[in-house]
Amino acid sequence: MTERAPSPDDWGNVLLLGGRSEIGLAVARRLVAGGASTVVLAARGADRLDEQEAALRAAGAHAVHRLEFDADDLAGHRSALEKAVGLLGRLDVVVLAFGVLGDQARAERDAEHALAVVHTDYTAHVGVLTELAGLLRGQGSGRIVVFSSVAGVRVRRANYVYGSAKAGLDGFANGLADALHGSGVRLLLVRPGFVVGRMTEGMSAAPFSSTPDQVAGATVRALRAGRGEVWVPWVLRPLFAALRTLPRAVWRRMPR
Repeated sequence: MTERAPSPDDWGNVLLLGGRSEIGLAVARRLVAGGASTVVLAARGADRLDEQEAALRAAGAHAVHRLEFDADDLAGHRSALEKAVGLLGRLDVVVLAFGVLGDQARAERDAEHALAVVHTDYTAHVGVLTELAGLLRGQGSGRIVVFSSVAGVRVRRANYVYGSAKAGLDGFANGLADALHGSGVRLLLVRPGFVVGRMTEGMSAAPFSSTPDQVAGATVRALRAGRGEVWVPWVLRPLFAALRTLPRAVWRRMPR
């Protein structure tokens, strides 16, 4: 039986894990415009989220709460999610928007930095998603948004530390989505290409780049349609299907 596609009236309460993320905030603003009433902004230094809270209130949020959340603190995930439930009553949409790009050159000579990138971009996501899946199964509903990347579709030499973490996250999220099938909980996996924003400031934009607002628009449209994955922009899907066939000698010279 095909699961019912979500409607704007279902947005309800939103938890944004990564309350400073440009993409995450753009998604939250669109959800508020589509009917979400309450948002919890979860991030380190939650007392310094004035700008983000103001943006959501300007978009029409009835209430905005702040929650101290450190994605790298694995032992604190369960407590943070339970506090969010205490603030919201129930979790209708949870957006995982935390992550780091890291410094590839540094990661190649500094194992500690390489491990820090993988810890945030993969391990921390696995921890949060596992705790979150249990909570949402218990309430019998909810939607999860996970941001992967085309960097993980076929890992490139130019950013293999970040790309490998995203490849792991992509695989984990796909498996979790299958495990959640029939539970009333849905997972949307978003695969953006190069996003021009604060995280990539100073870097040359790659072909088929997008902005945080464009990624957010595609994400919310996919949520509304009840889809399980979305590529941003869509042309990257057939492009990477072709790029997967490139000989390795050619692929290793591909830029970021």
